[in-house]
This record gives sequence, C-alpha cells and structure tokens, in this order.
Amino acid sequence: MIPQHWNGYLLILGSFLVALLLAVYPLPMAWRWWRPELVLMVAIYWISVFPLTISLFFLCILGLYQDLLEGVPLGQHGLSLVIVAYICILSYQRVRNFAVWKEAGWVFVLVGLAQLPGNWVQSMAGRPLTGLFFLAPALASALLWPFLRMVLDSLSRYYRVT
Repeated sequence: MIPQHWNGYLLILGSFLVALLLAVYPLPMAWRWWRPELVLMVAIYWISVFPLTISLFFLCILGLYQDLLEGVPLGQHGLSLVIVAYICILSYQRVRNFAVWKEAGWVFVLVGLAQLPGNWVQSMAGRPLTGLFFLAPALASALLWPFLRMVLDSLSRYYRVT
C-alpha cells in the first residue's frame, strides 16, 4: 500500500515519463516542426499548481535525459527547462488567475522563450535555423494547452493530489 502523500510524486513522475515518451514518438517529416514541447508543458503545469514541489536540479537532469533521448546537443533542453521553470516560479501567483486562453498565450510565450536557447545551441553545433519557423512548437503547445491542463487537472483530482 502506497502512502497517500506519495500519490502526488508518482503522478508527477508518471506525467513526465509519458511526456518523454511522446517527445520521441515518431512523426512524419511534415509534422516534425509542429511537435509540441510536452515535457516543458508538463513542467509548466506542475510548477503552476505546486510551485515548490519540482526542483530546478530535477528539471536540469530531466532536460539532459531528454537531450540523450532526442539526440540533440547536451544542455539544449536542460537550459530551456531551467529558464522557463525560473520564470514560472516567479510568476505562478499571477498566472493561476488567468483564463485558460490567457494561459495558452502564456504557454506560447514560455515555449517560444525555450526555443531561443535551443536555437542558439543548434547554431553553436553548426545547424543554424533561419526564420521564425522555430516557433511552430510554441504555437502547437499553446493550442494543446487547454487539453493537457484538463487531463492533468482531472488526474490530480482523481488521485487526490494536494
């Protein structure tokens, strides 16, 4: 029997594992630019709900693991996760009061900010991206945000995560 307070930690860990699996799920080449940043979105959600539960060190290690899974230069996702998490920790009290569509706009801004260090790391590795098409994952993430929020809200209610 698992103690009641462990439900939250197991749900958070499980949601990150599912997000990691979906981050490497193969998509057709035409859709690869539109893949939402699910790991980042799950981090945004849990930081907005439980701001002091997830540490920046955990997110950095999670980002390094995501780098290894996706085969990108080490530090790309870790840097992005830590930057966005820090911004979320500073602003979670305001964002809690937003409507869902305003939260989706906030997610667009945060994922767009996360794409900038990723674009910088890719250019340092010799693969520069041109234009604003690197913001396509931010748009896809913002459009998916209401659904993800609804699913994670219902899971946290079901498992009585407080």
